[in-house]
Amino acid sequence: MQDHQTGARNAPLQQALGELVFETRGQGFLEITQEVSDWVAQQGLTDGLLTLFIRHTSASLVIQENVDPDVQADMLDFFRQLVVEDTSLYRHSYEGPDDQPAHIRGALTSSDLKIPLQGGRLMLGRYQGIYLFEHRTSPKIRHIALHLLGN
Repeated sequence: MQDHQTGARNAPLQQALGELVFETRGQGFLEITQEVSDWVAQQGLTDGLLTLFIRHTSASLVIQENVDPDVQADMLDFFRQLVVEDTSLYRHSYEGPDDQPAHIRGALTSSDLKIPLQGGRLMLGRYQGIYLFEHRTSPKIRHIALHLLGN
């Protein structure tokens, strides 16, 4: 195990807060890695921890492979089979047959992510990307809050 000391251990912590807004194309995955990385770079911090939080209950955030699009297609198919869109199964359907299934898919995934920052870069793996996972069938405007703590 390597210990990656940055030399900034005693520097005072700083923080940055922000929000990114995205329009989805409907149900599926939207990679947002570049937009998040650009926001982090603008903050001027080199080492710390980034927290992302999606401000919705019918969409989520995931870290997934960003090389083979079949990964996202398979995941989307899996969630469609796991949580079917059948209004006879759910009481809550005010916004259509995809409404309650979207909330269930959101509960099964994640509303927040935490990613370490080192040397000014997110410590994502080689094949990892940050995705907004839209659970509704129609396009939506989605807001993601960002909090960066570091030095």
